[in-house]
Amino acid sequence: MTAQTPSSSGPDRGSGPRLGFFTRVLDAAPPIERYRLALEQIRTAERLGFDTAWVAQHHFHEDEGGLPSPFVFLAHAAAQTTGIVLGTSIVTLPLEEPLRVAEDAAVLSLLSDGRFELGVGSGGTPNSFPPFGHDPKERGVIYGRHLARLHEALRGDELTADGGRLYPAAPEVLDTLWQATFSPEGAARIGAAGSGLMLSKSQPHTAGSGLTALADTQRLVIDAYQAALPDGVAPRTFASRGLVVVDDEADVPALLARGIERSLPAARPMGITVPGGASDDELRILFDLHIGTPEQIIEELAQDHVLASATDIVFQSHPVDPPHDVLLRSLELIATEVAPALGWSRAGSAPDLFAPAIAEESHV
Repeated sequence: MTAQTPSSSGPDRGSGPRLGFFTRVLDAAPPIERYRLALEQIRTAERLGFDTAWVAQHHFHEDEGGLPSPFVFLAHAAAQTTGIVLGTSIVTLPLEEPLRVAEDAAVLSLLSDGRFELGVGSGGTPNSFPPFGHDPKERGVIYGRHLARLHEALRGDELTADGGRLYPAAPEVLDTLWQATFSPEGAARIGAAGSGLMLSKSQPHTAGSGLTALADTQRLVIDAYQAALPDGVAPRTFASRGLVVVDDEADVPALLARGIERSLPAARPMGITVPGGASDDELRILFDLHIGTPEQIIEELAQDHVLASATDIVFQSHPVDPPHDVLLRSLELIATEVAPALGWSRAGSAPDLFAPAIAEESHV
């Protein structure tokens, strides 16, 4: 399957997908140092040719994510970069005033010279809802109501009795809006709205087995999304994968053990069933932990048929969250060895990422 051209406010990538870096801002350091390191990682990704950089919003729990205010952080990142597209993956929309989200997104889009894309979702940490005055069981209803209001504002609808509209206007934010979901039903709603589909590496696996289990489950979501898209609207699919690339295979066991240890406590709340007595290799696959040398990673990712059709391929180091220097080296190996070997180029029109390696897959 040929990857579609993403709708982007950043540099034109031709017919190929964009390569992205995603951070949850989880370096083992005080908050100010976490933010400094994350900014350095984004600047490094830009220097290496990554097309996009993404941050997630989390409240209260610093071990899940270190950034409650993504618009503030990304405005600072925009001032320190020149070409990389910056985005949220995601803003927890039920916990936000949707008109303020629209206003912040509009200002950030201007300050970044159009290098901002807004990703929203219903959120996944139930105990973050009560402090904001919401019942987590109502998050779907709240999300739908807030999403409709966000659309109205970004679309330029009248918002006040005297004809006031969103200022500054930001139709480009609506044009590149992303929504996250785990379910085919949610994906159908996203497709019908014409938004981009955000897929998560934490997706519970309900189909397939082995290295393709996550992709097989996500294929059901993608199919529902694409079937619901209005005529003439090109699909935009964001596929995130956990990845740490190292020079020496001897470094893999310690990083793998770190990733498994950090994944286990979050598995049950996310609906992921961990089999009793599972081996490290089985847990690595279950938690989407791609850790290895460039050669090993290329071989693994070539089996992922979702990456072959995604418009945005986004790599994150979570839950391994390795030391800063290891992460910077991983970014370098991704940009210089892994992605080029699989068809990505950092400038101009790029060939289809991953397509040559898996052209024979029957489900692509």
